[in-house]
Amino acid sequence: MKITISLSALFLLLSTNLFSQTIADLKLKSKEIPKAYTFNDGNICITPQACTFYNDIETYSNIVGTVKSKAIQNFRSKGDRGSIMYFEFEHVFKGDRFLQGLLWGKDGQPTDEHPEEYVVKGKFLIIWSFRPDSALKEKSEEKIEKLLP
Repeated sequence: MKITISLSALFLLLSTNLFSQTIADLKLKSKEIPKAYTFNDGNICITPQACTFYNDIETYSNIVGTVKSKAIQNFRSKGDRGSIMYFEFEHVFKGDRFLQGLLWGKDGQPTDEHPEEYVVKGKFLIIWSFRPDSALKEKSEEKIEKLLP
């Protein structure tokens, strides 16, 4: 009986953490950004597919679900640039296969030409439009993993 209660409490704690987060919590704050980077105005996705998805998400709502909120952060450094796109859906994101095709085409995974990566955690979708060796992308991925285990 004690084990059941403990497991239930643990599950409740973990699920509360996942569903209590907001996009504002997921975004990188100034103090979290590596020193070489600056915020940049305007979307600077590596490929147009990622920014098109962000800008026209409502067009895809029948495939991926209804977006509750979205935000984008754009960064630049001497040797790196890119965008992080954050989406919160009303229900669990359901467009995994569609997004893979949109971002990567028939390859079905990131390539040198289409290096975007993404993660889905329940109602949240985060897309990183950066080169694979981006220090900023790595910082963001670490933060997302901590907040949305």
